[in-house]
Amino acid sequence: MSSRITSFPVDNGDMTLIELDDASQTKILIDVHIREAADNEDDPTFDAAGELRRRLKRDEKGRPYVDVFLQTHPDQDHLKGLQKHFHLGSVDDYVEPEEGEEPKILIHEIWSSPIVWRRADRRTGHTLCEDAKVFNTEAKRRVKLFREKKKIGGPGDRIRIIGEDENGKTDGLDTILARVDTTFTKVNERDTGIVEVYVLGPLPSMDDEEKEELLTKNRSSVILQFRIASQPGQAKNNWFLCGGDAEVAIWRELWSKYNQDRTPLRYDILLTPHHCSWHSLSEDSWSKSTDPKVDPDARSALSQAERKAILIASSKPIKDDDIDPPCWGAKKEYEAIAKEVGGQFLCTGEHPNAKNPEPIEIRLTSSGPQMGARRATNITAVAGATAASSPKAHG
Repeated sequence: MSSRITSFPVDNGDMTLIELDDASQTKILIDVHIREAADNEDDPTFDAAGELRRRLKRDEKGRPYVDVFLQTHPDQDHLKGLQKHFHLGSVDDYVEPEEGEEPKILIHEIWSSPIVWRRADRRTGHTLCEDAKVFNTEAKRRVKLFREKKKIGGPGDRIRIIGEDENGKTDGLDTILARVDTTFTKVNERDTGIVEVYVLGPLPSMDDEEKEELLTKNRSSVILQFRIASQPGQAKNNWFLCGGDAEVAIWRELWSKYNQDRTPLRYDILLTPHHCSWHSLSEDSWSKSTDPKVDPDARSALSQAERKAILIASSKPIKDDDIDPPCWGAKKEYEAIAKEVGGQFLCTGEHPNAKNPEPIEIRLTSSGPQMGARRATNITAVAGATAASSPKAHG
């Protein structure tokens, strides 16, 4: 097999699995949105939990696990089902399932950012959902364990902190800290040899109070660029960009930061932020404004597509109405970006059709991303001069 990225159809929510073709067959899960309706066999809701378990490895005791769970931010549509389907706490306290029950999934290593949670707490009237509360407790347990033992724990106790916290709260955590504008290669304490992760966000706190307030309002999220090889020994030339629910102020700030060297913003695969929301592209309201305008800097930041790029909206089917997210206007912008490079725009709620959506599975090859074998459809180039001039060759 080759490395692959799969986005599950989970309505307006995020749930993406990266599977690396390294010696350990490493699995990285980005967010989770598992709806209770899927437990009913007569309900058509996609069984995301069942599909995930089928793809996971088992440890020596037969327990399913992910090497990493990346939590981009603490909204319910990125954490739903966590407590029900995942084991939280010491591995020693793992409870074997009763007859007829599915075993809970172990998380060997968490990737999360304390500054994202702090900004979430500052939102007026914002209350964390129960899944968010238990996740926060688990993240704090792992950090406390590291501080006490002064070393990285075993699988089930590990955490990587994404971005420095304010007021020195991450001092002394350098071993498990990934700062903004740095690259790390270890996944679950292994250097796979086929992935590099560049940290773009969350953006650090700013002295400018107006900008900091915008970051708070705009749901600052962990933003990572994965550079992945299809197999060991291959070039890391499949680039995947994900940014949770980061909205327009974030992308505008990133463009200001990276417009001279756009490499950190480039992608072959983009998980369009906030479920294809207009608010990642504009300060205007899609439903209330008579002529909503795209923010040119935010669009530029989200336009750094390589040739034949695939842009994915993890959302409900997108209709020509006033709903946001997903937003019809945002879809049209992303379709235009894809067209410029001979790529395509896909929606998890519409693939292959809205009645029976299936996971969007993308194989990572030495010549770039291709749609998975399930649909047996490769990305085909229809690009013109823009695609031909792409600065990163794909064979």
